[in-house]
Amino acid sequence: GIMKRNYKIINIDCANCAMKMEQAISRIPGVNSARVNFITGKLSIDSDAEDMTQILEQAGEACRKIDRGVSIVL
Repeated sequence: GIMKRNYKIINIDCANCAMKMEQAISRIPGVNSARVNFITGKLSIDSDAEDMTQILEQAGEACRKIDRGVSIVL
């Protein structure tokens, strides 16, 4: 079944970065879709994966390529 999980991304600098992060996270294998809300810093990942560890690691890496200071908080 499809699982929506919510996390927080802290220290996003701009709305444009948030949009790029959303696109980058959406491309990670196992991710159906991703939403990043710049204002609230909310990250929603829609994924069928049982184990999110690897996806979150890749998401963190992808986000830091766009904006070095960000981190995903569980």
